[in-house]
Amino acid sequence: MSKPYFRYIPEFDYISRESNSKNISDYIRVKNIFKKAEINQDIFKDLSNFTKYKIVGDERPDNIAYKVYNDQNLDWLILLSNNILNVESEWPLSQESFHNYLISKYNTEENFLGVHHYETTQILNSEGKIIIKKGLEVPNDFSMTYYDNGIEIIANNFTVGITNYQYETKIDNDKRNIYILKSKYINTIINDMESIMSYKKGSSQYVSKNLVKGSNARLYN
Repeated sequence: MSKPYFRYIPEFDYISRESNSKNISDYIRVKNIFKKAEINQDIFKDLSNFTKYKIVGDERPDNIAYKVYNDQNLDWLILLSNNILNVESEWPLSQESFHNYLISKYNTEENFLGVHHYETTQILNSEGKIIIKKGLEVPNDFSMTYYDNGIEIIANNFTVGITNYQYETKIDNDKRNIYILKSKYINTIINDMESIMSYKKGSSQYVSKNLVKGSNARLYN
């Protein structure tokens, strides 16, 4: 089993800024969150190295990692494979969270059914060719003129209102389509992770591959 993500992140001895600290040798050890993992670009840019996956229900990254890799600690790999930095805004919401989000944005459930925008329905000519594609965002009174076998046709009344609920649901559902890195690359990614997260010798701040220490230039009155 792999390590949890934060176990890979190296540490940094940061100069203590606590008001009750008067000793110039006081430090606070923190995780260096500026160290960021990434997938090797030769792997990441080739879609054949991934499989498509649709998030079901309230599945979390750790649930999916356990399902596909038998290792919930690889939740960070699920996120990394999809360039997800903020789970709260880039991962589909649970049913309860989605409802709470709608209430916070639209105030009442009645407003969920208000029209957010209008979209076209599909229009075909007599030969079955698409004149207007379905799903184009347009004004409610949108119309157009086209010719079918030499006959001028004015098309109107082919828009449909998309409610706030439908709009937000589509956005949330689109987040359910993600990519899963194939298992054969896991060891490569973990080795890269260890290398990326390790400090390299040569810096005056270097203590070990997992720790650096900031210079303490604190001045006291």
